[in-house]
Amino acid sequence: MRLFVLSALTLATTTLTVLAPTAASAQEGGHRIAVVDVAYIFKNNEGIKAQVKEVEDSLKSFDEELQGKRNELKSAAEKLKTFQPGSSDYISQEERVASMESKLRLEMARKRKELADREAKIYFDNYQIIAAGVKALAQYHKVNLVLRYNSEEMDLEQGESVIRGVMKNIVYHDEAIDMTNGTMDYLNRALKVATTPAANRQ
Repeated sequence: MRLFVLSALTLATTTLTVLAPTAASAQEGGHRIAVVDVAYIFKNNEGIKAQVKEVEDSLKSFDEELQGKRNELKSAAEKLKTFQPGSSDYISQEERVASMESKLRLEMARKRKELADREAKIYFDNYQIIAAGVKALAQYHKVNLVLRYNSEEMDLEQGESVIRGVMKNIVYHDEAIDMTNGTMDYLNRALKVATTPAANRQ
């Protein structure tokens, strides 16, 4: 991850020179403030969405694999009913069914944790890059403070959306101090560098 972020940081100078200046750089005197919508970036960045889709596809593939094992367990349970309770065959089959069910539950728990950890790492790694991008942009434009905000519009038909809207920390900001697009561009460039073979970066 450290190399990933360092690769992103090498883009800072190039990225900053091509980004349109924000109004934050035009603020006269005092502290300079900007805002960034991190949730929007996570939700709309194509690179992040592709990474998350890989995890979702793995989960779908695993669920399909599990279905076959569930069918095997069901067949073993049905076979158990054909034996006389208490007989050696019944006891043997009962133990087999219990073992199959236990292994299946354990396998499910392990796989879902693995996928959950992978997804968490996606958000963790990309947030480091986003934070690095915000810092680089802020330092370039001499911004003292960058606040996180949510640009999502309230949907009256969805109670949770209304609650999130009412609880927003920032009620109003000038669109010109929004660093979201610049940060998104920084992230796109960083992800492109990270997925490009070193030989092709010459």
